[in-house]
Amino acid sequence: MDNPFDGHDGRRRFPIVAIIAMSIGGVALAAALALLFGWIVMLLWNWLMPGIFHLPTISYWQGWGLVLLSHILIKPSFGPGGRGHGPWNRGHGRGHDKEWKARMEGHFGPFGHRGQTGQGGGADQGTAEGGAPAGTTTV
Repeated sequence: MDNPFDGHDGRRRFPIVAIIAMSIGGVALAAALALLFGWIVMLLWNWLMPGIFHLPTISYWQGWGLVLLSHILIKPSFGPGGRGHGPWNRGHGRGHDKEWKARMEGHFGPFGHRGQTGQGGGADQGTAEGGAPAGTTTV
């Protein structure tokens, strides 16, 4: 039996109309959730803030604006997955591991496991037995 949704490689394919419908549905769902979050923020603000901090109540659109403002201020970036495009993320884990490791070894010495002798590794330098800083005594 010939299935029109199967591609030549055996994977299921969707017609362009289904892809467009799913895209529109996803955008509509995202918009509905954004509007719902504004309503939830408004309800929580009007329930808690006037009683605790004696602040005025807010309207729905002010609650929605707070959601947007918190998204802008708190979310690290607008890139895929919310990471990887800011100065705080230099691409660790994206093929830059060797460069990062070389810089760290130049700064701290070769990487080694704690307690190994002759492997300088940063974690065991400057500590006496038991993990206390060198030159101090433990009771």
